[in-house]
Amino acid sequence: MQHLQIPLPVQLRDDATMDNFLPGAGDEAVLAALGDMLAGRGEQVILLHGAPGTGKSHLLQACCHSAGGYGLYLPLGELANYPADQVLQGIDGMPLVCLDDLQAVLGNAAWETALFNLYNRARETGQALLLAANAPPRGLPVGLADLQSRLSWAVVFQLAAIDDERRSAILQFRARRRGLTLPADVAGYIVSRAPRGMDSLLADLEALDRASLAQQRHLSIPFVRQTLGF
Repeated sequence: MQHLQIPLPVQLRDDATMDNFLPGAGDEAVLAALGDMLAGRGEQVILLHGAPGTGKSHLLQACCHSAGGYGLYLPLGELANYPADQVLQGIDGMPLVCLDDLQAVLGNAAWETALFNLYNRARETGQALLLAANAPPRGLPVGLADLQSRLSWAVVFQLAAIDDERRSAILQFRARRRGLTLPADVAGYIVSRAPRGMDSLLADLEALDRASLAQQRHLSIPFVRQTLGF
């Protein structure tokens, strides 16, 4: 009997790398733990949690980039409507599995059973599991008690909260990575007027990068106003 192959809508962002991550206060411990995991000498199961925009998805994808062809990234928020067994089929041989938005599939009995079984197999084979969720294990809506117990074994890190000051710092950092100079007042102007989500802010930065190159203009408040419309 042939297994149904599901074309999963999963693609790593090219810019989601370790070099492109600006740590917040206290994030150094997270990065050290992830480095040890990638080197095969650290914790086997790590769970990251934090508010939106703190970098959970970025770090999971960055770890997969760092692992080369030996890491698998699964954004469960996008895959929750697929059959759990088929999404997780054939991943036992991957040294690193990164499961993002874990909360998106909790409360679904089939998904919880599949995750419980994956966890047990990973413990037996030494497979590393990197998880991300919107809350620590005790705050997640887990229906299966055995899965709740397994999740409580993970080493848990809370990513630093993000405010407008850090949003501005991230924009300036990512601008420098692109070879752009983004003055602090211009970064603050963007953050104060654009949608607060980091994905939206970074998309604005990409638009400014393209326009700056095309028009040979520096990043200034009038140029931002002209390009982004605010």
